[in-house]
Amino acid sequence: MTIEERIEFLMQSIESHDRQIGDITDAINKLVAVTNQDATTLRTLARIADAHDQRIQDIEGRSQEDN
Repeated sequence: MTIEERIEFLMQSIESHDRQIGDITDAINKLVAVTNQDATTLRTLARIADAHDQRIQDIEGRSQEDN
């Protein structure tokens, strides 16, 4: 292999690695976005569950007061 061929091979390897890093970075960014969306959804569900629990406690409290 000549020096020129080795340099060309190394350049192609570097370009390939750069593309792979770009692909991995894109995938990580998408994963972070989905994870953030999931976290927001979970917080919303927790608030809803808390509100339902509070309503149930209020209803049960009123029922006990009626007895």
